[in-house]
Amino acid sequence: MGIACSTSGLNRTSPPDELTTRESLRKDRSQTMASRTIYGKASYYADKFHGRKTASGEIFDMNGFTAAHRTLPFGTTCRVTNISNQKSVIVKINDRGPFVDGRIIDLSKGAAKSIGAVQSGIVDVKIEILSVPEN
Repeated sequence: MGIACSTSGLNRTSPPDELTTRESLRKDRSQTMASRTIYGKASYYADKFHGRKTASGEIFDMNGFTAAHRTLPFGTTCRVTNISNQKSVIVKINDRGPFVDGRIIDLSKGAAKSIGAVQSGIVDVKIEILSVPEN
């Protein structure tokens, strides 16, 4: 004779589909992050790192339109605007940094040049997060 289990009248529901829940959380995170705007100081990096691997594994191209940020996920796309002249550039986060207090983003030289940041080296910027990768 087998043993049978009963719910004793309790109504059981199956657990939510794990994949659907994860996808929903990712979309929520993407939408939340994509609406963020950050203000702070930007610097740039170039020659010393040109051709080396970034933290994401990509090869750093100082003439490209990429950036380093301490916490944004790799592949995040941002619009960086130089507050003093309103010039902006769209960059992809592919590295970690800057590791200097008071700075929030390190731009590739190409990105810095396009917003007029090479001459001064450090500029006040507005960073608008445009998209965050799904995973």
